[in-house]
Order: sequence, then structure tokens, then C-alpha cells
Amino acid sequence: MKRPTLVYDGDCGICTKAVRLIGDKAEGRPRVPTDAEVVAFQFADLAALGTTAERAEYELLWVEDGRVYGGAQAVAKLLIGAGGFWRPLGLITRVPPFRWIAHGMYRLIANNRHRLPGGTPACALPAAERPGAQAASG
Repeated sequence: MKRPTLVYDGDCGICTKAVRLIGDKAEGRPRVPTDAEVVAFQFADLAALGTTAERAEYELLWVEDGRVYGGAQAVAKLLIGAGGFWRPLGLITRVPPFRWIAHGMYRLIANNRHRLPGGTPACALPAAERPGAQAASG
């Protein structure tokens, strides 16, 4: 069975800081352990993962067994996989009304990440308009 993949926006300061809290279960004691491959969408083979750059720009993605989970549900899948006290939090995030609340909170943060501490101006731009985008794609 292939490892799940967590896809995030590598240009976003908030996303990058959040990913630093996540770590490989085999590499000591991360705050949120995972067996997933963690990769910035800018360096991922999105077509092979069954998703697009547009979706990866929009939300965090969790890809597992051919299914793509986005936003709050990607976070829930990460927490469930982390085990320990994270698992119940992830499970409750998957059921209404907590699912709806988690989705609303995720969208509020994601839509305003360029305004939050740690956010960067690049967070407000579509990936194609970010500094260095032409160099990376050409």
C-alpha cells in the first residue's frame, strides 16, 4: 500500500510553518506525526496524484488510495493518521456539525492567510503570478 501524500503551498509562510509541526513518525517526536509524504504542490506531480494546481492553490490536500481530500477534511485525515490524542479530534472533524464548523474555520483562515502573522504577500497571489513563477515554469 502506497503512503498517503500531504500537499501544501510551499510559497505560503503560514502553510510552511504549519508543515514544520508535522513530521515523519520514524524521525523522533514531531508534534503531529505522520507516515505521509509531505510535499509542496510546486514540486509535486499533481496529475499523478489526481489533482490540479488550481485545487492545490486553494486548499491543503491529503491524497490516499486514489482519493483526494481537501481543506479541513485533509487536516482531519492527517490527525486520524497521527493516532494518539490527535485521532479523536480528526474523527470528530469528519462528522456534522463539527465538519461544517471545521470547513468554515479552514476557509476563513485560508482566504485570509496573507493577512495573518506569518503570511506572505505571495499568499494573496495565484501561483502563476508569484515571484519566480515564470522561471520555475520555463
